[in-house]
Amino acid sequence: MDVLFNDLSIHGQFPDVAAFQTAIERVMTMRELVRQQYGRELQCHPKVAHAPVTDRSSVQQAVGDFSREMQSALMQWLARSGADWKDHRRHGEDDWLECNGEIVTDTAAGEAAYRRFHGTECGLVSMDPSSWLFSPLSVEWHESEQARSVDVPNYWNVESLKVVLDAEPVSLGSWVDLETAARMRCRALTFSPSCFEPLSGHPFGTTAAQALLWRLVILNDLKIAFDEQGQRTPEGEEILRKHFSGSEAWFSDSSPTEKASFQRELTFPHPAKAGETLFCTWHGKVNTPKLRIHFSWPVGASEALYVVYVGPKITKR
Repeated sequence: MDVLFNDLSIHGQFPDVAAFQTAIERVMTMRELVRQQYGRELQCHPKVAHAPVTDRSSVQQAVGDFSREMQSALMQWLARSGADWKDHRRHGEDDWLECNGEIVTDTAAGEAAYRRFHGTECGLVSMDPSSWLFSPLSVEWHESEQARSVDVPNYWNVESLKVVLDAEPVSLGSWVDLETAARMRCRALTFSPSCFEPLSGHPFGTTAAQALLWRLVILNDLKIAFDEQGQRTPEGEEILRKHFSGSEAWFSDSSPTEKASFQRELTFPHPAKAGETLFCTWHGKVNTPKLRIHFSWPVGASEALYVVYVGPKITKR
């Protein structure tokens, strides 16, 4: 899914620069989610840099009151927006696009609607607070004296955006695609450099690759499910209940017999400590075909969660 920043949600919406800073930090967090975990960019209209934030300040002027780190991140994004928008924009200045009685031609709302009219999944990220905190946005395209409408999904918090991106299938055409997607989306996991190599030569299957990726995402979610005191959150407990217990669980420990019979095969070089090893008997399971993900256990708040093997089932008899 393409994701665009709703430039209409920024215009003069804020009582002061401090309120704008809080809102734009939330947008930047959503941008990082889109970029780092899903390999996309939160596309932005180039005019955003000059948009009014308050009745006295534009975005460029307001940024002067931000921290140096925030200034750098925001200005780098805005500096690239012109070229990115030009490269990716699909609708023209003569297209008549309207939302709630307002012309949205040459805005992110208009562009998102145009893409959806032409078969591309596309949504918006809006600022909170603003007058655009509703979803979906119904946008009309007036073409040849006829009007068609399309609904555009709109997000203004990290949680709702993450839900829809998590549910979106990733295009996987090879085991290399799987590795790339996993390393990008599962930033809380520590992958050994060679952990995906066992898949080389194994027949590729899209369904199996999707299943492996989803299990890695769940493992990533478990790793981050700790509070500031290092205690597992209710979300983490739910993951353990749903996916790590029961006869049909996606994750389990090897049996005592398997541990004894395959001790050497289940012992892997430590990814971070030269000369040391990890005995990784806990694994994620895909059964058609029989593929496994072996990782370190237990999962703690401060310890790295190492993924050391992704490939065919090791404990075959």
